[in-house]
Amino acid sequence: MQLAELQTVNAERAARRAVLVVTDIKGGAQRVVKAADVAADPLKEVLQKRLRLGKSGMEETPEGEVFVTVHVPSAKLVITGAVHISQALAPMAKMLGYDVAVVDPRTAFASPERFPDVKVIAEWPDVALPPLGVDRYTAFVALTHDPKIDDPALKHALERDCFYIGALGSRKTHAKRVDRLKQNGFDEAAIGRIHAPIGLDIDAVSPPEIAVAILGEITATLRRRDGA
Repeated sequence: MQLAELQTVNAERAARRAVLVVTDIKGGAQRVVKAADVAADPLKEVLQKRLRLGKSGMEETPEGEVFVTVHVPSAKLVITGAVHISQALAPMAKMLGYDVAVVDPRTAFASPERFPDVKVIAEWPDVALPPLGVDRYTAFVALTHDPKIDDPALKHALERDCFYIGALGSRKTHAKRVDRLKQNGFDEAAIGRIHAPIGLDIDAVSPPEIAVAILGEITATLRRRDGA
């Protein structure tokens, strides 16, 4: 790889943007494709598939056999609400490789004892969230049922293009949430990105079952989205 191409790869990775390196197996030529440029690339379908998988691999293409090296930022899961569902969801997500953080200003809930080996931040969202670097490779889950905590957290997530945003609550609860978000300037398209009621419809009842439903929906969203 040429120095300029290596610098491009490093710059994209440092900015938490996906980038791919396409290597021609026969001739050895390499080229770098930024995630933002995938849609216009001749190998669009191949590159999008590799981005969805998040894995490097060999591909047969009209250009011949190529190896696609995928550099994708590690996924994050930010949870507002140190509740029972979170206690099940956080370790499950860590098993899948997510960098997990739990945010809740209620110190009786947000404690290391209740969340061993998980980053717990006992602060209000406006203080806790900015340093976490929430971005398009972040799944964001609001679980407190408390508008004072969940609403500012959801605003933060919507403004940062998270790949998944989910909020706990019934349809009635969510309807009230929608009204509040509209009053804060969010339109139907933005609010429509929130998965509510949260999680896959598997008739989950217990906190661990609800956590499974949430993580299943997060995974489906991550793997089914277009590569860029």
